[in-house]
Amino acid sequence: MAQRLHDDDPDPADRFPAGLLYVPVRPGNSGCAARLFRTPLGDRTAVGFTSVRRLTATLGPDQAWIRLAEPALRALTAPLGVTTVTVDPQFWAPAPAPVEPATPVPAMRIA
Repeated sequence: MAQRLHDDDPDPADRFPAGLLYVPVRPGNSGCAARLFRTPLGDRTAVGFTSVRRLTATLGPDQAWIRLAEPALRALTAPLGVTTVTVDPQFWAPAPAPVEPATPVPAMRIA
């Protein structure tokens, strides 16, 4: 297979870059299973990354992964009712609210 020497912009009609994706997985009884996530609106989505660097930046260095083509990822998750594939998501969470120190409880005297 010829190696690409430069990045071509995908055709505007393409929904995401072609090629293999790095798909986060979790161990299971019969091997590994693709991890599914939720969109900000709460819908389930399969996730793939275009590089290991992007996957580890988002999910951490200990996240297991496999390489799958986008059609294979769709075929894998379709029986579960998951029809969306999100490529290179950047997960975020709201900043935690400041925690006020607990008010000390006055000691009780026993007379």
